[in-house]
Amino acid sequence: MAIEVKVPVLGESVTEATVGQWLKKPGDVVAADEPIVSLETDKVAVDVPSPVAGVLSAQLVAEGDTVNVGTVIAAIEEGGAGAKPVAAAAAPAKAESAAPAPAASAPAEDNNSVTLSPAVRRLVLEHGLDPSKIKGTGKDGRLTKDDVTAAIADGSAVAAAASAAAVEAVAATAVPATRKQERVKMTRLRQTVAKRLKSAQETAALLTTFNDVDMTNVIEARNKYKDLFEKKHGVRLGFMGFFTKAVTLALRDIPAVNAQIEGDEIVYNDFADISVAVSAPNGLVVPVIRDAEKLSVAEIERTIGNFGKKAKEGQLTMEDMKGGTFTISNGGVFGSLMSTPIINPPQSAVLGLHRIEDRPVVRNGQIVIRPMMYLALSYDHRLIDGREAVTFLVAVKNAIEDPTRLLIDL
Repeated sequence: MAIEVKVPVLGESVTEATVGQWLKKPGDVVAADEPIVSLETDKVAVDVPSPVAGVLSAQLVAEGDTVNVGTVIAAIEEGGAGAKPVAAAAAPAKAESAAPAPAASAPAEDNNSVTLSPAVRRLVLEHGLDPSKIKGTGKDGRLTKDDVTAAIADGSAVAAAASAAAVEAVAATAVPATRKQERVKMTRLRQTVAKRLKSAQETAALLTTFNDVDMTNVIEARNKYKDLFEKKHGVRLGFMGFFTKAVTLALRDIPAVNAQIEGDEIVYNDFADISVAVSAPNGLVVPVIRDAEKLSVAEIERTIGNFGKKAKEGQLTMEDMKGGTFTISNGGVFGSLMSTPIINPPQSAVLGLHRIEDRPVVRNGQIVIRPMMYLALSYDHRLIDGREAVTFLVAVKNAIEDPTRLLIDL
């Protein structure tokens, strides 16, 4: 008996999604609740599970198609472990099953199907790697971009073996290198990001103010207590906990930075819902720490850790991403020295963190070396005055340079 698979409810006000990637092919055996396709919404990727155990008998939509909530996208032959696989022609012409066979020199995806996302496949092809030899840490053991990058970095990646015929053909023809282009359709998430960021530039009066912060005391506190902290709270002590707490105190003192413009009104929030960027297989996502002003550093770190785990496993929900009154963007983890981050509408400000590096500074008339970080606050000048922006940034700087302020609420 064929069971229909429909697009599930995706979240409040979300009515459609894009088919990102089929995780199973027609004829594949699937278990109940096993993901068969990944859908991309404006904010997150959602895996659609099989409602029953059986065999995927048909893909009714192709990758890249836009589908509405409730649309039938696949059929499962219930209990059909021994059912005859449906011919690939049953899938849409655009579906992957109708694609030409890969060249012999391409890395072979093993017959048990190593499912690769477009970004991972591109990276594997560029480096000529065998994906079946790389350990995947994503959901259900799938390879992520980070897995491939790490394998390349530590030298554990194995080159794909090309056939002898292919090697001889290449040697015989000696075709000179050609310049290539590749066209990849933008994901729904990337399209949404592009529209929102462009809208921010066109709507807000963007301005950025900078400062630097001496990280000495925070680093010493972290080094002193990180082992005890992890033992007690079950999560690592990072710098985001300190910065998030410092930001909530600064937002309390400078409420305009935590406000937003709606029509001809200014909406002031008496809570701090902090959006923080975490890494996911499909790129950076920005879940929200609710009521961060009420949380301790340990609770903030635990929340961020849970978001990171959910992002890696593809389990972030629309509710995790919804709202946010202020954003912290940490480009320092990628080596950024300085940047001018763009606000995330309808928010009015974003704090950019950058890499920590030793620099000469003057302390008590002496030139000394200190671990310094540049801070950047981008803000909507329609709502936030320069004095308020600078005062906010100095408040964050003071709290980080003297972490005791975080304990005594200064």
